[in-house]
Amino acid sequence: MATKHEQILQHIESLEVGSKISVRGIAKALNVSEGTAYRAIKEAENQDLVSTMERVGTIRIEKKKKENIERLTFAEILNVVDGQVLGGREGLYKTLSKFVIGAMKLEAMMRYTEAGSLLIVGNRTNAHELAVKEGAAVLITGGFDTTDSVKQLADQKKLPVISTSYDTFTVATMINRAIYDQLIKKEIVMVDDIYTSFKDSKYLKTTDTVQQWYDYNAETKHNRYPVVDSNNRVVGIVTSKDVITNDVTVRIDKVMTRNPMTVNTTTSLANAAHMMVWEGIELMPVVDQSQHLQGIISRQDVLKALQHIQRQPQVGETIDDLATNQLEIIETTGKSQRLRSRVTPQMTNQLGTMSYGVFISLITEASSSLLRKHKKGDLVVENISVYFIKPVQLESEIEILPQILEVGRKFAKVDVEVHFEGTIVGKALLMAQLIDR
Repeated sequence: MATKHEQILQHIESLEVGSKISVRGIAKALNVSEGTAYRAIKEAENQDLVSTMERVGTIRIEKKKKENIERLTFAEILNVVDGQVLGGREGLYKTLSKFVIGAMKLEAMMRYTEAGSLLIVGNRTNAHELAVKEGAAVLITGGFDTTDSVKQLADQKKLPVISTSYDTFTVATMINRAIYDQLIKKEIVMVDDIYTSFKDSKYLKTTDTVQQWYDYNAETKHNRYPVVDSNNRVVGIVTSKDVITNDVTVRIDKVMTRNPMTVNTTTSLANAAHMMVWEGIELMPVVDQSQHLQGIISRQDVLKALQHIQRQPQVGETIDDLATNQLEIIETTGKSQRLRSRVTPQMTNQLGTMSYGVFISLITEASSSLLRKHKKGDLVVENISVYFIKPVQLESEIEILPQILEVGRKFAKVDVEVHFEGTIVGKALLMAQLIDR
């Protein structure tokens, strides 16, 4: 039977998009304590089922698809511009398709303003009214108000009219920045993007016998299966070493390994890869917050996704990209390499010298580059020991010299020296686990 926490989440999921949610209302409707209701609402927020906004409250929202992540909801715009809702509060959960800056004549402005768009405009009440009639939301800059008739129209059509004290240029910059941040999020691959649903994968029940493991093994050639109880919660894992010495009539719960390692749909691919390599695991169950089986993720899934990421153009640059896109390979000889990089303003700290974080990024990327040339595969950094570092000035041109000290099938040790004008300015030792392709 579902717990109270799960019942509340199911109730929230069943609510219509745009519904207002309160701790007291949930507690009363489902006869639970306010503490239980609060925890469940927070969990719903983590799962993108609801959104909490200042001066608005908590509302049920539409879960955004990964491919549409660069689109913002009006609620997110409200938060970005620190705005105030003048009307159409019920439409805050809607997604905007584009934004139009109203710095033109009214007729020209209306040609660009269509349903689902956001008109950013100052104190022009006739433009506010026409935009809402066309099915567009309005963001009024400069802290201005609008007429009561526009507010009433916005409420009827459920289209937000928001006021912000920022000027038009600042608002446009802020929205662009928010979209850019979303694009970076889009590039971070999660387990959610690659796992196989439990409907399409094999799993065992605690009441099954060892014979069922053999049947699945003959069918799929896999030797590792999650075990679930009567409530579909993951309680164990069964591998070939668990069943090999047991009779085929023995129940699975008698031979399984309890408390297996699991991942959530929100676990990043990099994190899942690290766990699988570190523990030498071929397959892991994917679970929700209540340990219910959602599906499985295999080492092959992870490797395919890692290779796919490397072929993708980066849409939004991360700090690591800014640091490493300056790297240029000069030469590769056997187990060593020479790379060059210029220290740009983005790579420095407040003192104008290269930041320690950038130093680590350059060492990691240089080592990865050398290991990819030497041994076709991906790596998970296990340990970096920096044992010498001197300040490196802005606009300096540095050389990075990684050298493989030791490399095996699953492990590598790389010594890295950083030179500036013939002088050593940094030394580090990197140890990594290798993922064979």
